[in-house]
Amino acid sequence: MRVNLKPARCVKDLQTPYGVNLTVLLSNSVPPSPFSVSAVKFEDCQRSREVGFFSSDPNFGVRPDGTVYAEQEVANLSEPVQFMVTARGLHDPHIWETTVKLALAGHPHPLPLTKRGSSSNGLRRQKRDWVIPPINVPENSRGPFPHMLVRIRSDQDKDVGIRYSITGAGADQPPSGIYNIDPISGNMFVTQPLDREERASFHLRAHAVDMNGNQVENPIDLYIYVIDMNDNRPEFQNQVYNGSVAEGSKPGSSVMQVTATDSDDSTTANGMVRYRILSQTPHSPIPNMFTINSETGDIVTVAAGLDREKVSQYTIIVQATDMEGNLNFGLSNTATALISITDINDNPPELTVRTFSGEVPENKVNVVVTNLTVVDRDQPHSPNWNAVYRIVSGDPSGHFTIRTNPITNEGMLTVVKPVDFEMNRAFMLTVVVSNQAHLASGIQSSLQSTAGVTISVQDVNEPPVFPVNPKMIRFEEGVPAGTTLTVFAAQDPDHFVHQSVRYSKLSDPANWLKINRTNGQITTMALLDRESMYVKNNVYEATFLAFDSGSPQASGTGTLQIYLIDVNDNAPVLIPREAQVCERARPNSKVNITASDADADPNVGPFVFELPSFPASVRRNWTISRLSGDYAQLRLRIPYLEAGVYEIPIIVSDSGNPPLTNRSVIRVKVCPCDDNGDCSATGAVAAAGLGTGAIIAILICIIILLSMVLLFVVWMKRREKERQAKPLLIDPEDDVRDNILKYDEEGGGEEDQDYDLSQLQQPESLEHIINKPSGVRRVDERPVIAESQYPVRPSLPHPGDIGDFINDGLRAADNDPTAPPYDSLLVFDYEGSGSTAGSVSSLNSTSSGDQDYDYLNDWGPRFKKLADLYGGGDDD
Repeated sequence: MRVNLKPARCVKDLQTPYGVNLTVLLSNSVPPSPFSVSAVKFEDCQRSREVGFFSSDPNFGVRPDGTVYAEQEVANLSEPVQFMVTARGLHDPHIWETTVKLALAGHPHPLPLTKRGSSSNGLRRQKRDWVIPPINVPENSRGPFPHMLVRIRSDQDKDVGIRYSITGAGADQPPSGIYNIDPISGNMFVTQPLDREERASFHLRAHAVDMNGNQVENPIDLYIYVIDMNDNRPEFQNQVYNGSVAEGSKPGSSVMQVTATDSDDSTTANGMVRYRILSQTPHSPIPNMFTINSETGDIVTVAAGLDREKVSQYTIIVQATDMEGNLNFGLSNTATALISITDINDNPPELTVRTFSGEVPENKVNVVVTNLTVVDRDQPHSPNWNAVYRIVSGDPSGHFTIRTNPITNEGMLTVVKPVDFEMNRAFMLTVVVSNQAHLASGIQSSLQSTAGVTISVQDVNEPPVFPVNPKMIRFEEGVPAGTTLTVFAAQDPDHFVHQSVRYSKLSDPANWLKINRTNGQITTMALLDRESMYVKNNVYEATFLAFDSGSPQASGTGTLQIYLIDVNDNAPVLIPREAQVCERARPNSKVNITASDADADPNVGPFVFELPSFPASVRRNWTISRLSGDYAQLRLRIPYLEAGVYEIPIIVSDSGNPPLTNRSVIRVKVCPCDDNGDCSATGAVAAAGLGTGAIIAILICIIILLSMVLLFVVWMKRREKERQAKPLLIDPEDDVRDNILKYDEEGGGEEDQDYDLSQLQQPESLEHIINKPSGVRRVDERPVIAESQYPVRPSLPHPGDIGDFINDGLRAADNDPTAPPYDSLLVFDYEGSGSTAGSVSSLNSTSSGDQDYDYLNDWGPRFKKLADLYGGGDDD
């Protein structure tokens, strides 16, 4: 079957028209491919036949002439097959689509838009479902709206009133209201422009019910596809892309990839993006150093000559255009690609001069002799730029090394091993510089990477050196003072300058030695004692100083070690010095003894222990038996010995040649023991030598001491009560004798003050006071009443009455109404003309009278000074 199809309308503004639907019947068995099923003929508006066809079902294909054929054997087509055929002009961006439905021949096939019912002859035919081809709706349609898409109709609407409805997303579900249907006519409408990028398809269901709401037909599926329009520009994922390529790269080297996406349908030309390079900056060495793959966006090099030292970065503007790159109809966008040229080691380092020079003082280390400067055009602070220096000749002993300054890349020639002016006065070094990274392939080292270095050594005054330091000598201890031990001389390394060497002692802990100032001869000043605290492991150390006569003066130190050979000069000492045993001989009633000797082998053990023959009681009561070379055992010879403390002399001899003997005494406490062989408490007291009388005497002394303490406490409490009953004239804490008291100074004196001194004078009469009205009185005037009676001091007071006299006077003053208030101007008492006391100003230190001051001696120690002053009388 061949069907001629034309588009429903020809659209001049590139909008895609609606598709056309076909229904084709097949035989019961479709033979193997290639078997022609039907033919589709397409004619566009320009009557062009250059059209390509594409099938959406891989089982079927369409030949260039429009023939539909089966790609493979189709054995069973119990259900109709439906697929899409697309027509695309070879020289035209327009596309058209149609739906082809295939059904087996002999089977009733559905009609596109109507539903058949039962036959009128009484035979029921098999019920068939509706088949509605997909509905294609272009996006961004300009209307008018609502726009009818299709009409749905049931063949039962002639007999029964039918009401149509649609359900699904876009109808009664979000986004609702896009599609609606006339319930009576079945016309389906789209109510607004569609956007394929928001939703590319809709799946609705159409329903047919009678007036009572009963279902008349089974629901039918409606598929609506939104046809894409080219309404979106390509968008780059990044506005700026960063890539890199090594300098010197060959043509075709990959640099980077840029990517742009188009929201339009990627299966159509609307979404097919193509790339191209618009510009390159800079144009060195040529304007087109790079190219881009139009489909993938890969940027590669197309020419040689990339050199980072000339151009380190390129800026490329890339354009992406849809419609397969058609600049007339496609939409475009641009992005920037920054291409960094990475460095390779194509520039060897070069020293700035051919010969360097420097000087260094001898015997100095970590001194920078000179700095080697270098030039490298590669990227700074990279392995291609970092310099590495090597000394290839002139320093066989390794006196020098070259460290690289990480900031300036200079080589710091440094002394790491002291140089000696007397051995080498100058050095001629050959230095080679290279990079951390190897040179790039084909790059040769420069002749300027090698240079010579001349180093002059400066002579300095070196300190004298002891040839053997430390120096070890061996001597027996005990050599007498004045013995010459050795000559400890130093040498001056400055061979070209004649200088004298002098010596002095720097450290001699025991002060045993002295050194000759001119020749370094060591002699003793005291006996050398190996057992001294200053000798460690038989070695005594002393330090001496040697200094030359140079300017400035230099000095060196040397250590003399004296190994002291032991001689038998220390007698053994008995250990222990005290012990205790039971008064009755028992198996465990014994004392193990040994000895210590400050000497060393062979002048120590084995020791010989023996009891002296005098006094005879020692050997009669005690015996010594040898246990080993260094130990012996002391025990009772008799069955019983009275409790007490016994001093037993023991003679100890060492193994020296000749041996030394020492008579030592061990105090042994003999005491009664319990069953376990331990001394009892009473036995320990008895063994300590304290009898009953001694114990009683000790107790009496303790009682007497306690009684004296008790009496002293009672006496102190009684004295305290007496002091509280009769306080002294002056409290001990307030006693200011023998102290210098400083009072406030009055300033310039009364003559400098503007005071009315008449207020301080006592008037001769009281008439002006008596004649005043009552109630009017100055606060500093005494009221006219009877004066209070103050106690009269006896002519010869008793020392104990002084306190009572003062207290009585204070009470009388407190109760005196004539006393002025404390905050008023005080008016001092006026003695009057009849006073028995003379003027104070008439007293002088040389006056004497008949007054007897001997009673001052009875007033106690507090008045002793006063009694001495006035009681001397005739002695002065």
